Amino acid sequence: MRVLSLALGGLLLLGAATTVEAQTPRIGYIDSQAILAEAPGSREAQQAFDREMDRYRGEMQRLGEELDRLITAYQQQERNLTPEAREARQQEIRRKEMEYQGRIEEIDEEASRKRQELVEPILEQMSLVIEQIREEGSYALIFDTAARAIIAADPALDLTGEVLRRLQQTASGGN
Repeated sequence: MRVLSLALGGLLLLGAATTVEAQTPRIGYIDSQAILAEAPGSREAQQAFDREMDRYRGEMQRLGEELDRLITAYQQQERNLTPEAREARQQEIRRKEMEYQGRIEEIDEEASRKRQELVEPILEQMSLVIEQIREEGSYALIFDTAARAIIAADPALDLTGEVLRRLQQTASGGN
């Protein structure tokens, strides 16, 4: 009886372990930065962004040089200016500095908007592929290592390559 009881207890434990194993959620992770760097369209988006930023850099350089010229001219002529003329030139320099800083802020906002505009279609496609992989693989959770929420993980759970493969397949017209 005792042997039967132990055997039955062992079977119950084995059954419980199998049930727990079957209920364990499947987890995977990706590296969204690696995907964005390699996804179809990413290089083109980055090139378009760089061209736009080159234009802004040129504008900022011109504005900075103009401000520098004003300051240099003021410093060279300061001793010969009347107090009223000195005050007027100082106000002009302050106004130019404010314009310069305001334009820097505008350009930062424009750059953020442009980057978002260029990256959004890639992110949407990436999200669709990740959701498809999640559904097909019955993953309960897929984390992003780029968010630095994962401290350590089994490389076998890394789905980054699969996401990239599917994005490239989608871009080349295959499904």
